[in-house]
Amino acid sequence: MSQTFPATSALDEEVARAELYGLLARLWYAAPDAELLAAFQVAPTEAPAAGAFLEEPWRQLAGIARDTDAAAAHEEYDALFGGIGKPEVFLFGSHYLSGFLNDKPLVQLRHDLDKLGLARTETTYETEDHIACLFEVMRYLIAGEDVAVANLTQQQAMFSRHVQPWLPALCDAVLQHPKARFYAALAAFTRAFGDVEAQAFDMLD
Repeated sequence: MSQTFPATSALDEEVARAELYGLLARLWYAAPDAELLAAFQVAPTEAPAAGAFLEEPWRQLAGIARDTDAAAAHEEYDALFGGIGKPEVFLFGSHYLSGFLNDKPLVQLRHDLDKLGLARTETTYETEDHIACLFEVMRYLIAGEDVAVANLTQQQAMFSRHVQPWLPALCDAVLQHPKARFYAALAAFTRAFGDVEAQAFDMLD
């Protein structure tokens, strides 16, 4: 999972998109460690263009990160998404799309990933419909070198079928949870980023 912060040059928009997906994947997959939280201390908080849509939610996220230590982040992650038995908040698409884990949406996702030549590695514990795994797929579809797979058409299809339909519900669940602090800020930024992506893909139609 990437720990790179988004590029600040408007000329590097695609690189910035890929880096953002990678960073979001890392943060949703596990709590940020001390090294990543330290990187937030020096992360830029101003967008290349004044008034950019993501500027304020990114500033809020960076501010919370700068006031969070690794132990607190780990405790929050476990309280929200971990623990024994049913978690407080699910990070899997099937839960939001069908009400059940490992259900038909996951089967369809695996089918679509297989057509792209993508599969979960043996070292990945979570199923493919985990939000972090999907963000990693999006990062690859932007930054991958195989243009037959890594292109806007495939990005739009993956996002519209497997991310957009349930991402707002996940973010709302986190935002509404009383134990969420760092992850509330992350959810707000993730939702805003998802809105930007959705609008951009809509313009392709």
